[in-house]
Amino acid sequence: MAGRIVQADVDEVKARTNIADVIGERVALKSAGVGSLKGLCPFHDERSPSFHVRPQVGFYHCFGCGESGDVYTFLQRMDHLSFTEAVERLAARVGLTLHMEEGGGAPRERETSGRARLYEANGAAAEFYRAQLMTPEAEPGRRFLGERGFDAGAAAHFGVGFAPKGWSSLLDALTAKGFTRDELITAGLLSQGQRGVYDRFRGRVVWPIRDVTGQVIGFGARKLFEDDGGPKYLNTPETPIYKKAQVLYGLDLAKRDIGRGDPPRVVVVEGYTDVMACHLAGITTAVATCGTSFGADHISVLRRILGENASAEIVFTFDPDAAGQKAAVRAFTEARNLNATSFVAVGPDGLDPCDLRLKKGDQAVVSMIEAKAPMFEFMIDQRLSGVDLGTVEGRLRGLQSTAPLLADMRDEGLRHGYEHLLSRRLGEELGQVRREVGRAMRRPAEGATPTRDGARRDSSESTASDPGDQGPSMVAVTMASLPRTPEVSLERDAIQGFLQYGHRIDQADLRAALDETFRHPALEAIRSTIAAVPDHTLPGWAVAAVQAVREPYRTLAAELLTAAFPASNDALAVTTTQELAHNIRLRALDRTKRELLGAIQRVPADSEEGRAVRVQLREIDAQRQLLVGDA
Repeated sequence: MAGRIVQADVDEVKARTNIADVIGERVALKSAGVGSLKGLCPFHDERSPSFHVRPQVGFYHCFGCGESGDVYTFLQRMDHLSFTEAVERLAARVGLTLHMEEGGGAPRERETSGRARLYEANGAAAEFYRAQLMTPEAEPGRRFLGERGFDAGAAAHFGVGFAPKGWSSLLDALTAKGFTRDELITAGLLSQGQRGVYDRFRGRVVWPIRDVTGQVIGFGARKLFEDDGGPKYLNTPETPIYKKAQVLYGLDLAKRDIGRGDPPRVVVVEGYTDVMACHLAGITTAVATCGTSFGADHISVLRRILGENASAEIVFTFDPDAAGQKAAVRAFTEARNLNATSFVAVGPDGLDPCDLRLKKGDQAVVSMIEAKAPMFEFMIDQRLSGVDLGTVEGRLRGLQSTAPLLADMRDEGLRHGYEHLLSRRLGEELGQVRREVGRAMRRPAEGATPTRDGARRDSSESTASDPGDQGPSMVAVTMASLPRTPEVSLERDAIQGFLQYGHRIDQADLRAALDETFRHPALEAIRSTIAAVPDHTLPGWAVAAVQAVREPYRTLAAELLTAAFPASNDALAVTTTQELAHNIRLRALDRTKRELLGAIQRVPADSEEGRAVRVQLREIDAQRQLLVGDA
């Protein structure tokens, strides 16, 4: 067994490595005084920088979460490497040959451990695929690229390759280089079938997916042949080094230009060819998700790259079809957690960047991005789509659905500007729009905090606060943070009872209670999740429901599932839960009754409408009597 790396080599590698360069590949660093740099901490979520780096001494420290260490520690924490792996990676970076303590200074035998071998296997696969693109068999791949406006130079710049149709072409090539089948399976390069292992990617154009440091961690592949029964696009599965929710294709190429922009800007497109088209057209800050929707982990990655620059922008491009519109809505929700102003860019005639460049040239792609529209304006249009603004009822619905968007804006000037815009879109008086927005602003919004681009986030989008975050932060909703009002107390106790004893009460009563909307946003989020459970008598349903509750309400749901129920014994707890279900239904009936009593005052008593209202009132009284009698 080989010994340890000699300490002199460990020290020499560290001495030759600029820690600011290594950390700067993950974090946007800016001057923080003499000999010090700072940025947003990569180890915890923050919006004001508390992560400091001192290159002269090779050390970093976060004043928020307390993380600190040298360049080896940083790589160990960020990439989950062992100490040996961290030294090996940096030694390769600075071109130093390592020696072992037992061997009298002889070069160390390659004994790289698991994760490093996965990086090496992916790197070797990328070289193999790239070489294959020049073979006669790859002519369909070259034709595919050419038809989309990409020549050999473009393919080389992005490392695009070709996977041969054979079942073991890559397997044979990489095992000849010393990689084992288990390593290649773990790396996601091979698949396991009933007849053994085979190349995962076959007969496809292949794009290497790199992490922010430029290391290949996976691949995306597009099918070329009709006899390929697989999906149009096939990606590397989840591996120890490839987590698709945390990866942005092209970020390794875009990161430097993102930070250099004035303002800093990142453009999020929908595919590999769109990234290529944007970069070749001069939009070198374009990135794309890899087989998944834009999400919270992508926000964390971009936040570190964009830094705390108040003028930072994120521009989304979406297809105009229904799937693209849904993606836009999801992106709007996530982008509000990013310290940047968000925009939407849609190509003329619905063309994506790749097709737009092919049909109209590079400048058309640039113009598409420059013609971006604010995300808030885009979302207003989304809320109004499908609403008949030619009717009074339609305009009212449109106003009620869009007013909360404006109410979430912290910037008063920005909000007033959008009130004017909404007034014009709806054809309503400005005063009416402002009154509705004012009502939306006065509604309870526990846990809501402002964002830089004018949004006031609801607690449904909050994240755990941290001691080093000096800017606006968001906290998880807990039982202690709930208002102490009768309405909220009833909803809280009902949810707690339903989670703990819902399987033991009348299921019709439970379902009827869960069909009633709750008023507190956190408790409403939990109620809607519980209501979606098809069978509340199955073992484990409550745990599954809690896990399905969206953040930041999951903590509250977990507390309600585990907190001591306010009852002296088990039987009384079941009875109390049944009563709570009745009380939720009684509250809804009473609300409806009040509305009907108001309505009956406005119609003649002997009219058909008046008689209908009285019938409804009698039915409500009967339902109420049944519930009170059962209680």
